[in-house]
Amino acid sequence: MPIVYLGMIGDIIHPGIVNIVREASKHGDVLVGLFTDKAIASHKRLPYLSYEQRREVVENLKGVSRVVPQDEWSYVPNLRKYRPDFIIHGDDWKNGPESSLREEVFAVMAELGGSVIEIPYTKGINSSALNESLKAIGTTPEIRMKTLRRLLAAKPIVRVLEAHSGLSGLIVENIEFEAPDGKRFFDAMWSSSLTDSTVKGKPDIEAVDLTSRLQNLTDILECTTKPIIFDGDTGGLEEHFVFTVRTLERHGVSAVIIEDKVGLKKNSLFGTEVKQELAPIDEFCSKISAGKRAQVTKDFMIIARIESLIAGRDVNEALTRARSYVAAGADGIMIHSKEKSGNDIKEFCLSFRKDYPHVPLVLVPTTYNRFTEDELASWGASIIIYANHLLRASYPAMVKAAELILANKRSLEADEICMPIKEILELIPETK
Repeated sequence: MPIVYLGMIGDIIHPGIVNIVREASKHGDVLVGLFTDKAIASHKRLPYLSYEQRREVVENLKGVSRVVPQDEWSYVPNLRKYRPDFIIHGDDWKNGPESSLREEVFAVMAELGGSVIEIPYTKGINSSALNESLKAIGTTPEIRMKTLRRLLAAKPIVRVLEAHSGLSGLIVENIEFEAPDGKRFFDAMWSSSLTDSTVKGKPDIEAVDLTSRLQNLTDILECTTKPIIFDGDTGGLEEHFVFTVRTLERHGVSAVIIEDKVGLKKNSLFGTEVKQELAPIDEFCSKISAGKRAQVTKDFMIIARIESLIAGRDVNEALTRARSYVAAGADGIMIHSKEKSGNDIKEFCLSFRKDYPHVPLVLVPTTYNRFTEDELASWGASIIIYANHLLRASYPAMVKAAELILANKRSLEADEICMPIKEILELIPETK
């Protein structure tokens, strides 16, 4: 029998999927190339179901003969590997971002002596629209928590942006940029102690307790679906940290990052201008281990934040701490620095990666922000956190609006920098 190749994500099975499988089976044995998480993550949000779950569903669809992984967004590698007689696709790829894929497929199939079958797109239903509907419904704590580990396995860089309110969370949830190489979007949210404290008018010295921060976090959880990394400051006392871990786990937070400092917290970006006292290595290792023992699931992550460079110590001291923290059970390492050159961060990353090629490495390039994500990834970074930018962007805009009202004794001039009142009324669904 001829082989008919059909590329599929298979996260949501709808009549359009059933129709194309039925049409494909009329021409031969249907070989489904099921996109892996890695192939999908560079162009779209991760599917709700894992690859294994999707494969089990698709294998049992009537008309499917075999399912194989498709590890790239491009069809070309699998077409060359399996050399099908036909490939079938809906005709919706004739225009838009997938038109380049179509051109590739036609060229390769001509080279292989095969044919391309295009069938009319099933009107009124598609996976993207259904995904948007599911996103509007929300997610569960369990699904949200698991997503960060899946992203780390699927993407070279996990891109994270700070969110300090439900509104800023919606920005992280929905903002996209159409680049030549595909859509860019943020994969996760950072719940920052600095921005949480600042929006409450409090100093960033752990003055805002966990209960208060959880109220703010709940606002974000209620209107978003992306994974959350929580800034746990020092983690507090070891005896208290175990309860923090379980509380965050219940809320569906994917990871907590705790820093190896003791005493009254001072923001790391002050560097050596203020006293930055590092925790003894054995004490911090004990806190990490206690947190790992306390967690209920295998999905929650505890990431150790190393403050050696902030405190004026050298890279070797930071590496010593990193090795100890990984041995104590840390699921990842965050290395922090306020140096604009980035030289100390690069040296640490390259050395760390030689010994630990698979341990997630987190960078927060607030000061060394001239480096692109691609450059940071080449050093070995796994997660990039933009830690405070939405709050820093919003404050000057609010000050400017207030000044314009005072200067003119009316709000007309401020309208130029404000969104229309109609848009703010329609910004949140169900307001009308």
